Amino acid sequence: MKILLVAATWPEIALLAKHFHLPEKDFVRTADFDILITGVGMTATAYALGKHLSGAYKLVLNLGIAGAFNRAVSLGNVLNITSDEFAELGAEDGNDFLSMEQLGFGHSRFVAANNLLHESVAKLKKVKGITVNRVHGNQKSIDRTIKQFNPDTESMEGAAVLYCCQQAALPCLQVRSISNYVEPRNKENWQVGLALKNLNEWTIEFLTNA
Repeated sequence: MKILLVAATWPEIALLAKHFHLPEKDFVRTADFDILITGVGMTATAYALGKHLSGAYKLVLNLGIAGAFNRAVSLGNVLNITSDEFAELGAEDGNDFLSMEQLGFGHSRFVAANNLLHESVAKLKKVKGITVNRVHGNQKSIDRTIKQFNPDTESMEGAAVLYCCQQAALPCLQVRSISNYVEPRNKENWQVGLALKNLNEWTIEFLTNA
């Protein structure tokens, strides 16, 4: 049984692909793992996973970069996102937000279910993420989101991966590196190159010793 690596974009796993001499395609098969590039966002991610998830995989590993609400996390840090939530899925009630759980329509929070004891996984800091359609860049909405969810990170795909894996009863792991802090948009403060380097180095080590 193999591992399925899931990333939204090719640049997020390009260094890994170069290391293993893999072609740049949306779906790549190897003897030990496959790579699936879904496209950005939860809809594209869910569609791609719907086409490729199967019992042939022993683990789904979601890889990518993320923004950090938690300033105690350094830029470039590689993190284990153990729980994730669709932050915008629900209803407005005046100034309040009602989650899917509160509405009685199901769940918006999901966990990365696995029994991995791998050393490279154990050393990663465990954090809580949210998944959004629109990444935050306005201080008022940032403050509101922190008050409501108290997240450590945000991405545009994570909860969709965890949801699909739960539905398929497949073990999953979400690993992301921090490229920027969640703040009014300022690309000069971003460390995308460092985040990609650290993410790919961690993944190469994990795959090599898995």
